[in-house]
Amino acid sequence: MRLLAFLVCLLCLPVAQAQVRPYDDILDSGVLKVAVYENFAPYSFQEEGRARGVDVDLARALADGLGLKLELLWVVPGEKLDDDLRNFIWKGHYLRPGVLADVMLRVPYDRDFSQKRNDVGELANEQVVMFGPYQRERWQVAYDSRRLHEVPSIGVFQFHPIGVELESVPSFYLTSVFAGRLARNTHHYPGPAAAFEGMRKGEVDAVMALRGELDWLEHRAHDPQIRNADSTYPNLGEPDWDIGMAVHESNRQLANALEGTIDGMIRDGRMEKLYAGYGLQYELPGLYQDVQ
Repeated sequence: MRLLAFLVCLLCLPVAQAQVRPYDDILDSGVLKVAVYENFAPYSFQEEGRARGVDVDLARALADGLGLKLELLWVVPGEKLDDDLRNFIWKGHYLRPGVLADVMLRVPYDRDFSQKRNDVGELANEQVVMFGPYQRERWQVAYDSRRLHEVPSIGVFQFHPIGVELESVPSFYLTSVFAGRLARNTHHYPGPAAAFEGMRKGEVDAVMALRGELDWLEHRAHDPQIRNADSTYPNLGEPDWDIGMAVHESNRQLANALEGTIDGMIRDGRMEKLYAGYGLQYELPGLYQDVQ
């Protein structure tokens, strides 16, 4: 009975309300809080206790551009991106009361997504501004040319095994396209790195994952026989998309300042150099491709 009363008291205690920091408060604090995904090489991960990755280096550049120190907030992905935006940009999480990021990286820069509505017709992310596209991402197939000479189309995976991450877009795609004819040759792994290792061991002949993830794994493998396919992906709804950032809708002044840094890095080549440092191909986001 006493335990029950104690638990009821805990539920009645006030929970610290997460507060969005206005732009001037961010500058006065001397710190920029940036949310990045954890265990997401080559974009944001920790190696021997040190934060590394494209997005980590970009976060440092954004903080430097404002004359601030960087504080990273590591995001454990929720079921949907909406959850991550809620937990780190506008509401906070009950396990981290009072904690919000000033900006979150690796957010899709997509009008349809930003205008998405919930079950009652309201904008699902009306408290979030998505801006500053800095990269175009796409799905990619890498293959071992010792066992698979070329990949003219994904139809070859009716006869050759391919590895994918469990419950990923490539998994759903390859097990359903062509009336499911590739399903029996689609092998599932805990993540892209495990699938790539399975390819190197000969368990599968190819892997499908994000291009950046495969570029990174190929860069570390130093194996010239592992190559990227040039094939297209029929009936794959969104084979490529732009990546940007997100802030609270009240923090457009911060968005403008960060966007200026991003724009300068793209135009003077620093962004491409940043990606090259991790062995990644860099593709301009559509906003910049359209003006070329």
